[in-house]
Amino acid sequence: QVQLVESGGGLVQAGGSLRLSCAASGRTLRAYAMGWFRQAPGKERAFVAAISRTVGSTSYADSVKGRFTISRDNAKNTVYLQMNSLKPEDTAVYYCAASREGYSSSLRGYDYWGQGTQVTVSS
Repeated sequence: QVQLVESGGGLVQAGGSLRLSCAASGRTLRAYAMGWFRQAPGKERAFVAAISRTVGSTSYADSVKGRFTISRDNAKNTVYLQMNSLKPEDTAVYYCAASREGYSSSLRGYDYWGQGTQVTVSS
């Protein structure tokens, strides 16, 4: 089992940047594909980005392509989400998740979840 803790959220103006981190404990992250999801008030949790166990394969939601970058440092047991050119519609609680299978855009593909970190983008 793996425990996930997100950090790096906060308040930023539109056009700004944030980098979210997801630190794992309990097991090495190398064993998992990883994803980032977000949930805005009154909306369902939605896929943002995912990365395979080994660096090289990534996937993004259309709404964040070209602005967000997912990466991982297995030596540090940490996954990152670099968010640039932020928009007010990016405001949400951001969650990282770990999958024992391959990376996926589906919530059901993930086995472990963090508690989330709030990102607020002001206009």
